[in-house]
Amino acid sequence: MSDKQFLIESITKDIVSYLIEDYGMDLQTALRRFYNSDTYAKLLDERSGLYTQSSAYIYDFLKHELRTGKMG
Repeated sequence: MSDKQFLIESITKDIVSYLIEDYGMDLQTALRRFYNSDTYAKLLDERSGLYTQSSAYIYDFLKHELRTGKMG
């Protein structure tokens, strides 16, 4: 597993946990919401460098996207 892949998986685990805790989502819903988000697509884009940021920082983008329908 590459370092990038490890970071993305760690961030995903954290963000899914945040969604479950903050929004009361079940695991499947939280995974689906994150995997289908623009935030996740940007996280996978190596050029964005988003995968080098903290889980909390990325989660702020996702919360904004969930509220407004678009990434902040």
